Amino acid sequence: MAVSSGWSRDGALMFQQMPMLEMDGMKLVQSKAIMNYISAKYNLYGKDLKERVRIDMYAEGLRDLMEMIINLLFLTPAEQPRALKIIESKATDRYLPVYEKALASSDYLVGNQLSCADVHLFECILMLEEKFPSVLSNFPRLQAFQKRMRAVPAIHKFLQPGSQRKPPPDEAYVKNVKEILRM
Repeated sequence: MAVSSGWSRDGALMFQQMPMLEMDGMKLVQSKAIMNYISAKYNLYGKDLKERVRIDMYAEGLRDLMEMIINLLFLTPAEQPRALKIIESKATDRYLPVYEKALASSDYLVGNQLSCADVHLFECILMLEEKFPSVLSNFPRLQAFQKRMRAVPAIHKFLQPGSQRKPPPDEAYVKNVKEILRM
């Protein structure tokens, strides 16, 4: 399995944009399609259609929240404080309560097993804590969830220094993205 980060005019990148994942003899593009394929392949996408739609709803809500955080990188320093307040407010008033409630009857968001929505939630929590270290202070179920997720051996290994986990984007990364996207 390889993730490509280069530009391709040979048709390998269906829409000439990233990401692209080479897996099982295929060149997969589009984030959601890639996630759905991996989730289905590794049994992280529910047991039936009803579970899958719930997983998708939770994951799409998290994608909305994570997109707000990612967009911070492209705001001017003067715009960032206001945006941070909006993100924190939406996270604590709109999004996190939904996930807190979902974890009231199970260790997982959907069904009784780990799903891609749980992985998305954990990733979103990590992103939120980078900006708002005490964001989970009023969400005990999310705190317990985060602790359980950190204990998953593959996740624990991934979070260790020197792993393949990428650090938060820095100024050089943002500059490079802006150049590529002609922003």
